[in-house]
Amino acid sequence: MGFTQAGIPLGITMAFLITSPIVNEIALVLLGSLLGWKFMVLYAGVGIIAGVLGGIFIDLIKADRYLTPFAQNMLGNSSENTKHDNISSKISFSERNTFALTELRTILKRVWIWVFAGVGIGALFHGFVPESFILNYLGAGKLWTVPAAVGIGIPLYSNATGIIPVAESLLQKGLPLGTTLAFMMSTVAASLPEFMMLKQVMKLKLLLIFFAMLLFFFTLTGWIFNFFTII
Repeated sequence: MGFTQAGIPLGITMAFLITSPIVNEIALVLLGSLLGWKFMVLYAGVGIIAGVLGGIFIDLIKADRYLTPFAQNMLGNSSENTKHDNISSKISFSERNTFALTELRTILKRVWIWVFAGVGIGALFHGFVPESFILNYLGAGKLWTVPAAVGIGIPLYSNATGIIPVAESLLQKGLPLGTTLAFMMSTVAASLPEFMMLKQVMKLKLLLIFFAMLLFFFTLTGWIFNFFTII
């Protein structure tokens, strides 16, 4: 919402949304200590490339038209706000606070229920899906297990730091590296709770495009890491 209101192009916003949860500095350090710096660099490179390519694609298809009316209005107002920069510099500190509080109330009214519902659903799945279930069905190392791991990760919700211990446990129990990373990335960046939150600013078509890109990149990453692990 902040990027849109500031008039930042949607492709750049999408690149940020794709990359920021994946290439998390704490997660990279933990991943480097777990797998070594070569895998850490490869993981970071894949995350950055996915963000860049995703952002370029979003700009190419002119996806601004798939924003909700609320977000389109924010984007439209950004150019008008730019014209009034000189005027806004004369606004008093008290008036700025009043404006900020009004914006806060407006945004909270739109998203608070979706934030709580999304995190609640993610916590429910995260607490009741046992590791043995994932290992039993995804431990074979077949091609289909990587997209399956991505699919299983979607209902869950965790940040990149919190999912690292889960990934370490799965690796120690025999889940292939690429399958583990695909599961980890989908849990962090393509979860159902995030889908519910983004629905406030994206129409269904843009949401489906966004998540289809993520699923493609995560599946491809899992296959690449599994390949390099085998050789």
